[in-house]
Amino acid sequence: MNNQIIPTTEPFFFPGGRTGVLLTHGFTGTPKEMRWMGDYLNKQGLTCLGIRLNGHATNPEDMRRSRWTDWTASIEDGFHLLSGSVDRIYFVGLSMGGVLSLLMSTRLDVAGVVGISTPYHLPKDYPLWLMKLYSFFVKDSPKSKEMPGASWFDKDAFSSHISYPKNPLSSAVQLKLLLNEMQNALPEVRKPVLLIHSKDDPYVLPENMEQIFAGLVNASDKTKLYVTGSGHVVTRDAARGQVFDLALEFIRKVEKQFES
Repeated sequence: MNNQIIPTTEPFFFPGGRTGVLLTHGFTGTPKEMRWMGDYLNKQGLTCLGIRLNGHATNPEDMRRSRWTDWTASIEDGFHLLSGSVDRIYFVGLSMGGVLSLLMSTRLDVAGVVGISTPYHLPKDYPLWLMKLYSFFVKDSPKSKEMPGASWFDKDAFSSHISYPKNPLSSAVQLKLLLNEMQNALPEVRKPVLLIHSKDDPYVLPENMEQIFAGLVNASDKTKLYVTGSGHVVTRDAARGQVFDLALEFIRKVEKQFES
């Protein structure tokens, strides 16, 4: 049997109560990034679906063929799948998963959004035309100049972390297009939003959270919270327990409005 999906990175579904959570991983990442969080929220009675974004958790060639609209379609598929089991759905996304969660909350009827380590712009924000041109000549770019795992606080968690080793440049072009869509959509976000960011994220700097927060001019409620002692993938790194608690607290707070 020849698995296409990298073992341990499969999507997951944990049935629970009538409140659902759609968990979305990041750029070049896998559902594994969100599995611990899904497991935690499920133990608190929530029904959790961790989706696999198109082109992810297989091989980089698959990702090169993906467009940003394929990633939004992955969210839409997950939403409709989950809505058959629950009354309400919350979007919880890490990094690009946060971008998708914010954008798609303007297109789908969700109860609230949790954006974690979410970028407002690319770390090196080159003009789109230049990125497109460059991607014709160069296939991949390194993720950062540091040694792999250097920014992780929990080294054991990093040792089991799986993502594509480099960023496919044509996919980075798609990410920039997606970020432009999200930036334009921020004033349309009308649901409650919680943003969580690590002050120690060297990859998506904390200023990104401030820019997203400022753009949420019509959100019915918005909160931004910082954690420390974790790198970019806070759902797997040392501060993950704190992040899980904050997300649960937010969901419970919003749920009270439906109960009253």
